[in-house]
Order: sequence, then C-alpha cells, then structure tokens
Amino acid sequence: MAQRPAFAATGWRLAAALLLAGALAGCAASSLTNMPAMVTTDDAAAAGSPANIASLTDVVTQNPNDPQGYNMRGSVLGEAGRYDEALADFNKAISLDPNYAQAFANRGLVHRQTGKLQEALADYNKAIAIDATYAVAYVGRGMVYRQQGQSLPALRDFNKAIEIRPDNAQAYYNRGLLYQAQGQHQYAIDDFTTAIGLSQHNASPFIARGLSYLAVNDLKSASSDLDDAVLLDPQSIEAWTSRGLAYERMKDKEKAAGSYARALNIRRDYDPAVQGFARVGGQFGRSYQTFN
Repeated sequence: MAQRPAFAATGWRLAAALLLAGALAGCAASSLTNMPAMVTTDDAAAAGSPANIASLTDVVTQNPNDPQGYNMRGSVLGEAGRYDEALADFNKAISLDPNYAQAFANRGLVHRQTGKLQEALADYNKAIAIDATYAVAYVGRGMVYRQQGQSLPALRDFNKAIEIRPDNAQAYYNRGLLYQAQGQHQYAIDDFTTAIGLSQHNASPFIARGLSYLAVNDLKSASSDLDDAVLLDPQSIEAWTSRGLAYERMKDKEKAAGSYARALNIRRDYDPAVQGFARVGGQFGRSYQTFN
C-alpha cells in the first residue's frame, strides 16, 4: 500500500460539515457538524443500569480499598451520564493506586465528554506516562487533539494506538475521520472498512464511510452503507439525514423523503433534514417507503 499522506497544517474540519457543504448547492451543513463517536468502554462492559450500579456498589462496599471496584463503578456511572459520581469514583481509585493507568484514562474520558479538554489531556498524558503501551489512552488523547484542531498530533496518537493494538476499531475510525476531513477519502474508506470489520454492530463507521463514498460519487456504496447504519441505529439523526442525501443524489425522491422524514421524527427542527425534505418535495403527514 502507498504511504499515507501527511496532513496539511490546517484547522480541523469535521467530516459531515465538509461533505454536506459541497454535496449539494444550498445544502445547509451547520447542524451536521459532529460525526457520532464510537462508544466503547474500558473496564466496564455492562450498561449503566441501576441494577448494575447497585451490584458494583456492593462490590465497593465489601472491598473499600480495591481501586478496581471504584474504576469499574465509575465506568458504568459515566456510561449512564452520571459524571460527577463517576469522577468521584475515579478520583478514589487514583488515590488508592496513583499508578492506575486505566483510572486516569477513564477520568480523561469523562473530562472530554464534559468539555474539559485540558483536564482530559492531562489525564491521558498521565495514563501514557504510566503505561506507554496503553492504546486506549492514545485514542482518547488523539480525540482531544482532534477536538482542539491539532490534526498532526491526533494522527500520531491514532497511528500509535493502531501499532499497539491493530484490533482497535476506534483508532481506525478516528484516523479515518482525520483523512476524511483532509479530503483523503480513499484512505478514510480504508480505515472505516477496517473499523467495520472489527466492530460490525456500530453504526458510526458505516455513516462515515457512506459520507466518503458520497464525496467520491460512489452512490451505490454510499446508500448501502447508510442503509446498514439506519438499521443498526434507528435513532441516529445523522444516519437518516445522510441516507436522505444519498438517495436524493440517486434521484430516488421516495426513499430520500422517507429518510429525511425519519430524521425529522427524531428532531423536528434539524436543519439539514428540514432543507433536504423540502428539496425533495416532502409532505408532512404522508407515509413513505424507506426500504424496498
């Protein structure tokens, strides 16, 4: 394979905004400025349900000096959006074990999700200093750099994560977003394809690959990916809106209108879907056939 190109030192442009802005004249892209993140957990695989949290609380109560218990519960609390409680657990885990790389990385994730990027960066740096082979921390730090518009450091971190863990789907997905934002769509498609192979039940790389296929005018592949995306995540407004754009480009107004309508059912004022629905002559109250 040819060597991948270095990035120009330009500001980070989020992938969906880049693609939708150029896809159709008059297509407003301002609301489609965030590609969905691939959701992964580090130590906690269970969903953040009250029952799971209660069970982990019992573990913590029975083992109050075990940092792993606090880290596990913090991961589940963070997954449930209970960030203050999650931070308290990660702080406790770190106080019990100042060299607990996973707890630093998990605390960094909470900081990143709550917009505290400098705090997140410090935690990821600490996790990497403790364990220079911890791929999760490189992916997390790369995502912070990406949010800060620092494409080159982000690329280095995603490359490092892939070097350490070639099975890390999130690293390929995020590196693909970097290539996509620079217009390097074949490299982006390659990375999204790898991410899909490693995590076939996640809609995010299907959406992203579909948008890159749209950018290179491979409409059949784009529509196929976006069909898969909406089946995997029927509540994804990005998936339905992007699918609408794909079928609009294919001149299939029935599926395009139906896709935009599904996006509007999720959020009625979502501007890219509002404009797309109007462009294809969509009518509120009418039923559309979204699949054959």
